[in-house]
Amino acid sequence: MANTVLWWPEKRVEASLRSHVPAVVMNKSSKLKVGDWVEVRSREEILSTLDDGGCLDGMPFMPEMLAFCGKRFQVYKRAHKTCDTVFPVRGRRVSEAVHLDTRCDGSAHGGCQASCLLFWKDAWLRPVLGPSAGSATSASYPPEARSLAGRCSETSLLLAAQHPDPATGEPIYTCQATRLPYATESLEWWDARQYVEDYVSGNVGLWRLVCGFVYFAYLGLSNAGLKLGRPMRWFYDTFHPLWRGSPFPRRRGTIPAGEPTPAGDLDLREGDLVRIKPFPQILETLNTQNRNRGLYFDAEEVPYCGRTFSVLKRVTRIIQEKSGRMLEMKTPSFILDNVICESRYSECRLFCPRSIYPYWRGIWLERVDTPRTDNRGNESSNATQPDLTPVAKS
Repeated sequence: MANTVLWWPEKRVEASLRSHVPAVVMNKSSKLKVGDWVEVRSREEILSTLDDGGCLDGMPFMPEMLAFCGKRFQVYKRAHKTCDTVFPVRGRRVSEAVHLDTRCDGSAHGGCQASCLLFWKDAWLRPVLGPSAGSATSASYPPEARSLAGRCSETSLLLAAQHPDPATGEPIYTCQATRLPYATESLEWWDARQYVEDYVSGNVGLWRLVCGFVYFAYLGLSNAGLKLGRPMRWFYDTFHPLWRGSPFPRRRGTIPAGEPTPAGDLDLREGDLVRIKPFPQILETLNTQNRNRGLYFDAEEVPYCGRTFSVLKRVTRIIQEKSGRMLEMKTPSFILDNVICESRYSECRLFCPRSIYPYWRGIWLERVDTPRTDNRGNESSNATQPDLTPVAKS
């Protein structure tokens, strides 16, 4: 979720919180690459790498991650950098970590439905040669395990996941997303070394790199104040099919700020097929701040417009990264299968591998009618047309 930009107060809060976090040794990337096989170490091995707050180098190991111990995965992305959504959205450098195809189920965090991609420190993994048993390259403990042995337990992990607010008693949650600023270091968009690592790690292909750089050069020229913006955006929108791209992603909604924005209830369930509306139709549901009922429509969602996907989850509660409090959505949103942020159009998080699921309002979607079946395999008549009746308030 987008955060309000309040530079000086946030800087003071960040400095205060960081003062309670051990120093983190950065600038040391993982040696693992996309496609490498790893085995998640045992519970005992991982617990022995953690401090008494359940962290390694400031990065929490969360209770939800215990379910993956002993299992094998291929590296999905090298997590040498990420985006911070706690303070104003920015790039951050991460030390010795990767992403596997594993997401948090929120079971220890109040049922949070964000399904965040998990960070795995190298010390929590054992390189193996393949998916079969008996292919480990090493069974030795990492150096961190010996220095911190015995300081953390599974009970400690659960206690670290949440604590009551002293004033209200409301639970405050702690997870990898809320603690990300304190387990990472600053990374400026113009640091070219990150893009070299994007390529050599296997995170990003050469064509995607070229497209990203060309887009930002094009965007910069269109915003240069030379009266080129409108014709350049027209050219982009007209000819983007030639390079198999999407429409120009940086456009504003049409509803004046402060006026009501519409909602639509599709009664969607997990597995239902939906088609994302074309970008121009979605713009008609957004105010000039690109929000619909408070939810921001990001440029990273534009490449998915007009395409069909299945519903992965209905989202009504998520943890706000900045406060750690649970937010209850007044208007439910949806996560779609295989629809992730690819960080194509945001310079402060270009090619970020975090692969966050964007949230979709029902009014941005239209049902692809398919018969539903009940638990006996009988077809039901729930494949109805969407109700797109505007509501009274935004």
